[in-house]
Amino acid sequence: MPLKFELCPERHITDCGADCAKFQKSELEHKFNKQALERLYTSKNSWGRTYGDHKRHLEFSHEQYRELQKYAEEVGIFFTASGMDEMAVEFLDEINVPFFKVASFDANNFPYLEKCAKKGRPMVVSSGMQSMETMRRVYQTVKEHNPNFTFLQCTSAYPLDPEDVNLRVLAEYQKEFPDIPIGYSGHETGISISVAAVAMGAKVVERHVTLDKKWKGNDHEASLVPSELTELVRSIRLVERAMGTGIKTMLPCEKACHDKLGKSVVAKVKIPRGTVLTLDMLTVKVAEPMGVAAEDIFQLVGKTVKEDMEEDDSVLPEVVEGYCKKC
Repeated sequence: MPLKFELCPERHITDCGADCAKFQKSELEHKFNKQALERLYTSKNSWGRTYGDHKRHLEFSHEQYRELQKYAEEVGIFFTASGMDEMAVEFLDEINVPFFKVASFDANNFPYLEKCAKKGRPMVVSSGMQSMETMRRVYQTVKEHNPNFTFLQCTSAYPLDPEDVNLRVLAEYQKEFPDIPIGYSGHETGISISVAAVAMGAKVVERHVTLDKKWKGNDHEASLVPSELTELVRSIRLVERAMGTGIKTMLPCEKACHDKLGKSVVAKVKIPRGTVLTLDMLTVKVAEPMGVAAEDIFQLVGKTVKEDMEEDDSVLPEVVEGYCKKC
């Protein structure tokens, strides 16, 4: 399962086990109109007098993105970003990212989605703030041009309360869109809910990462520190191993327990040779040697025993005429 995380702390997220470092790329004049950039921004999280000043302070340049990409290659991790507007997508395409991430607020931006899809790169689409009806339209729009995409269940709140996570949407997406992988983008605190998403079938997990949850900015409180990221990856890999095949059968690891404590059919009373078996002559116990499997007790009724049996003897397959395990 791919694991992708926003923000790259000084400690390599490769050390934490993640597969991809994902950033956010904006061309601010294409993402915001002039009034949005010029409005005063007095939030405690502000890095400038106006919202535009704030965003310019935070935004990496093209050259910085290329530097980050080169560093990611050196440490052996995939590098990409959410293209927060169409010009940002053009830049990400130019630097040859392995896939496009579509942020939740662009999931209903159909011209943008079509443009991304036509470029042919795999797409990861978050679905915060959207309805199922909208996501059906997203599926149809992207599928027409690009078969390689995934949807992430997401709720756009920072930090996210457990009551608003809505993990059951994962199952609904799996039913609605069975031919694409489904994942989870989490903004909750801690790792338990993200691990639960994997147990429910999520194939991609996205979490934000920070070095200090007390730093200025809404995202930090909803982010993981490196030690939490390490534990999340460890837990996800453990759950992946535990998911199994879905085929219910006795496994080789169970043989020792079965040989020691598995129950089989024994004679409840003394049974002479030639007796036609009835159910009241039989019971089930842990027996030595192990006889006919407990689940086959009803198959023995009406069959004839070929040897004398004492009370509490194991009923062995070879002493019952016409018994066949596979019948």
